[in-house]
Amino acid sequence: MTAIDIPPSTVQPGSFLTLHYRLAGPAGDVINTFADKPATLSLGQGQLSPAVEQRLLGLAEGTRATFELAAGEAFGARNGAMQQWVSRKLLDELGAPGAHYGVGDMVQFPTPDGQGRYAGAVLQVRDDGAVRFDFNHPLAGQPVTFEVHLIGVL
Repeated sequence: MTAIDIPPSTVQPGSFLTLHYRLAGPAGDVINTFADKPATLSLGQGQLSPAVEQRLLGLAEGTRATFELAAGEAFGARNGAMQQWVSRKLLDELGAPGAHYGVGDMVQFPTPDGQGRYAGAVLQVRDDGAVRFDFNHPLAGQPVTFEVHLIGVL
């Protein structure tokens, strides 16, 4: 009986992945799963940006790699229109009525269809309770370091 070498699986469009990954900008980590359980995701489902997913294509199971992405490449340019004031009335309708918001807080909101969520960072709070949010991705417009360890590829 002879052993058969089975080549490792490689990442293809639509692959289901188990991986540890880190996304960091100039100020440090934004996401880092290396100290916790690995992430599981399906390529092409919008869980990672298209530029980050591109770096994974063709990598073999077991690969460890680090990629440097230019400013704006991973999550696009910062968009001033993504900074918006939200009234206290709407905040009470969408979240916990009377909740306190502080500069730097990340607040989750339901998508209009109620099927998902998106986040905004608090930039400013007015005396009338209105809050100015930045809905840009925290790494938009910044260079990004993407580190990965591909544990499994299906």
